[in-house]
Amino acid sequence: MPEFPILSLPTEVQALVVQCVAHNSFADIYRLRATCKSMHAFADDGGVYAAFYLFKFPWYVGERNLLLRRFFEEGNPSTLYVKGVEYFYRLDCHVEGLSLIKRAADAGFERASYTYAMTRKIFSDDGKYLS
Repeated sequence: MPEFPILSLPTEVQALVVQCVAHNSFADIYRLRATCKSMHAFADDGGVYAAFYLFKFPWYVGERNLLLRRFFEEGNPSTLYVKGVEYFYRLDCHVEGLSLIKRAADAGFERASYTYAMTRKIFSDDGKYLS
């Protein structure tokens, strides 16, 4: 099978490939970063951090807080969801927590949609929990 170098693709397609790799595997994104300077630059792009799926994230990584902060700054839906649940249920910051859960739900994160709807239904019976 002939090789097809990824660097021969347009830069937009290369960025999409890197985002898909980031969504599927944390280890693979670090391997991809090590291949060349352009892949390293794509891996440091904000869209890549927004594409990470937090529940596949290895928690033993030493720079965990820096990465989580970057995920949050880039609007990563799974990070918004986790922080929203933490704010709402653990820290009793209901307005901020529900706002973060709604942002994650609006970004298409399924767990956040369900949690947002059920939380609104349980804690405020105004009938607008799906809006």
